[in-house]
Amino acid sequence: MRPFPQMLFSCTLTVVTLFFSTLCSGQEWKSGVEWQEPPVVTPGSTDNAPPSDAIVLFDGSSLEAWEQGDQWLIQDGVAIPQKTAITTKQHFGDMQVHLEWSAPTEIRGAGQGRGNSGCYLMGLYEVQILDSFENETYFDGQSGSIYKQTPPMANAMRKPGEWNTYQIIFNAPRFRGNGDLQTPAYVTLIQNGILMLNHFELHGATSYTESPHYKVHPETGPISLQFHGDAVRFRNIWVRELKAPQGRRVAAPFNLPVNKPAPEKKATEDKPKDGEQGGAVPKAEQK
Repeated sequence: MRPFPQMLFSCTLTVVTLFFSTLCSGQEWKSGVEWQEPPVVTPGSTDNAPPSDAIVLFDGSSLEAWEQGDQWLIQDGVAIPQKTAITTKQHFGDMQVHLEWSAPTEIRGAGQGRGNSGCYLMGLYEVQILDSFENETYFDGQSGSIYKQTPPMANAMRKPGEWNTYQIIFNAPRFRGNGDLQTPAYVTLIQNGILMLNHFELHGATSYTESPHYKVHPETGPISLQFHGDAVRFRNIWVRELKAPQGRRVAAPFNLPVNKPAPEKKATEDKPKDGEQGGAVPKAEQK
């Protein structure tokens, strides 16, 4: 048996040889799928501003997009939870959610009793909002966690009173016709520019009292912001509905044929060599 370094070198050489042989052959691979042109989306004036296709849920002036929105206090362009949770009137499936929130400047309470709220996707799947700046609690309940399912990959909290930004990418679950789960839900979360959840597979709806499990539900659902009795502040909330690129297969995958240059045509008569005359030999020189 050959030594491992020699085997590794041999395998690497084979891969490189195949790559360059394909490259030199000039055969371009085609998927056989005819794609629709992606829609043009105009970015906002900043990375936090809503792009042209966003649905603005709160711009600092009104909570008309929310059920029970009139129960919350709007002050200086921010929304402060009071009395009850609020829920969007419009329902969403796959989505990108942008929201900015701040824990109360004055620190009150500890653990889950300090700066607590939550963002419920489809009204069922909670991304935890909590003042986790120097505040001990169970890890799968701190800021950026999927409540009672997984801790975040980091603690990226800013100090109480400072603003945090959530960018949430949510893929809704799919169910078969008989109610069985076909595809689970997935969540990616970036907080303050730091990746917290990386395409995490949810185990079901989140609950304080029950283990997570899936129950069949409609393809879309509302976004809900929790009232937990704390004066968490919210601003600049918008959402984008996500649609996968559309295409149709028109052929099996294939390689384009190589367009080889045509061979040069050979002259029908040999050209005379240097010093020789072309054409017929004069009669006087014929024997």
